[in-house]
Parts: sequence; C-alpha cells; structure tokens
Amino acid sequence: MLRRVTGDDRVAGVVLTGSRARAGAATERSDYDVLLVARGDPRELPDGERRRDSRLDIVPMSLADFRTHAIPGAPDEWNRYAFTHARVLKDTPDGLIARLVAEKGTLAPEEARRMAAGWLDAFCNAVYRWLKNARDGRLVEARLDAAEAVPPLLTLLFALHGRVRPYNKYLLRDLAEHPLGPPELSAERLVPLLEEVLSAGAPETAHRLFRIVEPLARAAGHGDVIDSWGDDAALMRG
Repeated sequence: MLRRVTGDDRVAGVVLTGSRARAGAATERSDYDVLLVARGDPRELPDGERRRDSRLDIVPMSLADFRTHAIPGAPDEWNRYAFTHARVLKDTPDGLIARLVAEKGTLAPEEARRMAAGWLDAFCNAVYRWLKNARDGRLVEARLDAAEAVPPLLTLLFALHGRVRPYNKYLLRDLAEHPLGPPELSAERLVPLLEEVLSAGAPETAHRLFRIVEPLARAAGHGDVIDSWGDDAALMRG
C-alpha cells in the first residue's frame, strides 16, 4: 500500500494509528489501522485503497474531512486518542498532516482548562449521586453511579495534565509509560483504586477519590466548581 501511494499525487498523507503505531502494543492479532488522506475526492482513488479485513483497515478521506475529523465538538471527537502517538507515514511538503495529527492528539492549554472544569463538575455529580444512593441503602444504584464516575474522572485527570484520555485498552500502558505526575495518580496506586470503584462501589472509595481530585482541581484554578456544590462538597469529602 505504501509503495502504491508514495508516488501518487492524489494522496496527501498516510497516518498509522492503533496498536501498530505504538511500540510494544500490538499483538499477533492486531491489524494495521490506516487513514489515507486524499487531496480530492477519495472515491477517485483505486478500489484497493479502501479495505477492511483482519490485516488492514484502510479508511480514505478527503483532506477537507481530515481537517475536521476528531476535533473538539465534532461527532467523531471520540476518535481523538487515535492520533495520540500516531505515526505519519506520508506527509505534504509543508508538514500539514503532521501538524493536524498533533493538534488532534493533544489538548491546547485553553481547551484543557475548559474541559477540566466541565468534567470536574460531571465527576462531582456522579460521586454525589453515588454517595446519596449508598446512604439511602440503594446499593445497586450506588454501584451504577460509581461506575459512571470513572469516565469523567479519567477525562478530568488527563485534561488537568493537558492530555487526551486514552482508550481503556491503552490506559494502563499510558499511565506506566507516560505518568501523570503526582504519586497518587501512578498506575500502581490509581488502577487498584479504580478496581475498587468497579468491584464494590463503597462510599469510602468515593471519599478517597474526591480527596485526590480536590487539591489537584484547586491547584489548577477550578476551586469555584467544587465550591458551587456548597455543603454537598462535605458529603463528597467524607
């Protein structure tokens, strides 16, 4: 595929994502996830440049579509982490494809600040519901809310460090190879705590999580979000 498209002026860029783009992440069953960026209509590329099987997953798209793919607010923003650690195998002479990949795979400072504030509030909401259900003896409901606290928690923690939250598949590897910083967020300490959340959903675990998050959020300038919860913040602290 690379031999075919390297000299094809209709192809502006080739981006390798997924496990094959990350050293040591692929298994013998991992396919090659490739985005083929066409200068014009991708339908004008040869039929062989669109493929999905156990070996190759090639997705052609126009350069115009690639510019808006997985950007903030786009319907496919969920695919953003695909561009973190992605490899550009073909680029334009001015490096446009590499710049766009870098923008998709990282958070700009203002974007990180805005995301952190929103996900902090979502995390507080999940913890509050979790603790209220546990207090009132609704244990199944409490465990469901405990599980729902995990996605905003992880998105928040990575946003506080200017990073896109990894897919669950890569979370442990990302924490180990690219630590978030504070000792309490190390893989050795955070992962067992997440397992406690998902296995038991005990109120004490909610308090521990909140007491980890609060000083980090306040240090990043988001104390107003926590203060907006008034006396309910005390319930979350335990």
